Amino acid sequence: MSKKKKASEDFIHHLYVHMNEVDQFVIFSGLSLKQFILAFQPMANLLLLKHKYEDASFNMHTQFEFVSKEDVHIFVKRMSDSTGELCWIDFSGENELDQLTPMEQAKLLYLSHKKEPIGTPFLDKLSNRFVYHSSDMEKEVKVYFRNLDDAERLVTHIFNKIIQEDNNGFWRKRAKNTIPIIDPEFLKAYRPFAKDGVLMSLSKLEKPKRFEIELRTLIDYDFPDEVWDDLDVILNQSYDDLIKIP
Repeated sequence: MSKKKKASEDFIHHLYVHMNEVDQFVIFSGLSLKQFILAFQPMANLLLLKHKYEDASFNMHTQFEFVSKEDVHIFVKRMSDSTGELCWIDFSGENELDQLTPMEQAKLLYLSHKKEPIGTPFLDKLSNRFVYHSSDMEKEVKVYFRNLDDAERLVTHIFNKIIQEDNNGFWRKRAKNTIPIIDPEFLKAYRPFAKDGVLMSLSKLEKPKRFEIELRTLIDYDFPDEVWDDLDVILNQSYDDLIKIP
């Protein structure tokens, strides 16, 4: 149980995670496009279904715009401050786009508009691994994962990256192989928390020098923006579990 109450500024990072195993999607809040892309390098081509990106390529057959895998880093950089909605799926190559039927194209349009698929969100022709939909107004990112284990891979990458880049740098004096790392398989044991919606809050302790992630289940919260509105109230409650990271 938590003894000392903390305010939001006492933490390095907060991440909200709500997993739906049946439909294979996870809702995140506190996740950026850059963080997502970096977790899955090298990223495939991106088919843009809803966006405000002005330098996309154009596919004549579908009349959809896309970003080639070689230009994904440019796309991420230019979209980092973009507002509005963004929806994309990854795909293997433009030849596969040219094979999409009118019905398959219509399903993609429905997916981008409703944020849910007709049937499966994964098209065999495109071999897509993800469906990504973000809304800055709703402060959420909804991702369909072909393999839900990628959700743990994403979350661990985010926290590991933050730990390694911590501004105070007390780990930098140590050998790289001793830097604290969270393993995706280890985090998978905490998946039951994510099924109810969980706030993961990373903090750093000076004595002893280590990082911790406090987990708080948020059963009563249906929308991520409500979590951020009530953040200090939530953090004033005892955590449900604690991940200690050397």
